[in-house]
Amino acid sequence: MPHAVQSEKHLHSRVQNLFNKHFGLVAENIEQITSHGSDRIILRLRSNNGVSAIGIINNHIGENKAFVAFAEHFRKFGLNIPEIYNISDDYIFYLMEDLGDITLLKEIKSGGNDGFGETEANLYKQVIEILPEFQVNAGKSLDYTYCYQFNEFGKDNIWHDINYFYSRFLEVLHNKSFDENELNKDFQALVSKLLEASREYFLYRDFQSRNIMLKNGKFYFIDFQSGRRGALLYDIASLLYDARANIPMETREKLADHYFDVISGHISFDKEKYKDYFWYFAIIRILQAMGAYGFLGIVKGKKRFLESIPAALKNIRFILENRVQKNEFPYLRKIFLEMQYDKT
Repeated sequence: MPHAVQSEKHLHSRVQNLFNKHFGLVAENIEQITSHGSDRIILRLRSNNGVSAIGIINNHIGENKAFVAFAEHFRKFGLNIPEIYNISDDYIFYLMEDLGDITLLKEIKSGGNDGFGETEANLYKQVIEILPEFQVNAGKSLDYTYCYQFNEFGKDNIWHDINYFYSRFLEVLHNKSFDENELNKDFQALVSKLLEASREYFLYRDFQSRNIMLKNGKFYFIDFQSGRRGALLYDIASLLYDARANIPMETREKLADHYFDVISGHISFDKEKYKDYFWYFAIIRILQAMGAYGFLGIVKGKKRFLESIPAALKNIRFILENRVQKNEFPYLRKIFLEMQYDKT
C-alpha cells in the first residue's frame, strides 16, 4: 500500500478517534472540504445516524492554539463561533461543531447572478452590527499572547504585507521593471498613515464573506486564528473589499457609514478622521489580498484565486483615483493604471 495512502488513513484515524471520544459514535463517513488558502486539512465526519462534526488537521500548532484560545474567549461573550469538542494532546488535531455549508458569500450569490441589492445589503448590515462585539467588547480582555505570527498589526506586520504583495504579486504577475525608490516612497507614506490610527482593538484579520456562516437563521464566525491587536478599520475594509463579493462601490460606502454609526455606540471617535483613514486600510487589505492571489494562484497552483484579480484591480484603481489625495501614492497609482491582467 502506498505511503501517502497509509499516511492519509493514519491522519483520518486520529480525527476519528476524537469523534468517537466525544460522541461515543463511529464516524463511518469522511469528506474532505476545500481549505481555500490554508494548508489545513478540513474534514467533515458523519456517523450513520447523522451526527456530524468538523475535524481539523494542522501542523502549525501555534495557529491551532490561537484558534482554540480565542474561541473559548469569544464564547464567554456570547458570540456565535463553532464549539470546540476535542483537541489532541499534541494540538495538531481538533474536532469542532459543524456549521454546515452556507457562507455569507454563498448566500448572496444564491440568486444565480452577480446582483447585490437591498436583501444582500441587509445581510451585511447585520454582520456589521456584530463586528464591534469582537473588536471592542471581547477584544478588551483578550489574551494577545496567543496571537499567531504577529501580536499586533503594527509596523512590522504592515511591512510584511507590503513585501508579500511586492514579491508574490508585482514580481510574479507584472512583467515591467519598477523604480524601487519611488515605489518605496509610496509604501512609506502608506505605512505612516496606517500607524496614525489607534491599535487597541481586536483585529480579526480575515473578516470576509467566506468566513461568515449562516445556520438556523444566525450568523456564525470562523477562521479568526490570525487575529491580533490592531486598528478597527482593517476588518470592515476586509469585509467590504472582498473581491469575490463584488459589492457595488456606492453600496460599500453606505455600509461603511453604517459601520461608523454602529461603532459610535461602543467608542468615542472622530468620524470624519476615521472615514479618511478607512481608505488607507482598504488599500493595505487589497494589497495583502493581491499577494495571496499571486502566491496561491501561481506558486500553489490554485488557479481559482487568479479569478479575483480583475475585481481587486478595479477596486484599488477606484480608491487611488477617487478616494485619496491626488498627490498621494503617485507611483503606485501609475503602476496600477498601466497594469493589464488577462484572467484567461
